[in-house]
Amino acid sequence: MAFAAFASKSSRGARSLLSSLNSYTIGLQRPSQEITCSSILSQQRTFIQMRTNLKVVDNSGAKRIMCIQALKGKKGARLGDMIVASVKESQPGGKVKKGDVVYAVVVRAAMQRGRCDGSEVKFDDNAAVLVNKQGEPIGTRVFGPVPHELRKKKHVKILSLAEHIA
Repeated sequence: MAFAAFASKSSRGARSLLSSLNSYTIGLQRPSQEITCSSILSQQRTFIQMRTNLKVVDNSGAKRIMCIQALKGKKGARLGDMIVASVKESQPGGKVKKGDVVYAVVVRAAMQRGRCDGSEVKFDDNAAVLVNKQGEPIGTRVFGPVPHELRKKKHVKILSLAEHIA
């Protein structure tokens, strides 16, 4: 289960917000859970760079991919960026096989990303959706939460396939 963590820049520890896949409401955490949330927010996170393993969250047949190259930026990829990746694990009978070189869009990243309203969003895992060269998804379903920042990056088709938009 993937979790998205939201925090206000003014007070990170006390105003930590956690949204899960099962709960569509976002609210303040109870004091007993603040320790867990603050420990999540204090961990060091980095870009999606070469040799980063990502979970595939669509039904294209791949389970896990490894980033070969980020197509935008020198440091690496963030939410909504396209990467070139190699399929490391796949399901039998899927559209892609182990060893295939594919394009993917990063839909969940452990590195935090600031939003216009001053909040920040980050996820527990790194996940991607496989796409073709034109940016159209290979699979027909997207599992788990997907951030609405993908709309700015022109990945509207992925948002329409997603079951939950964070």
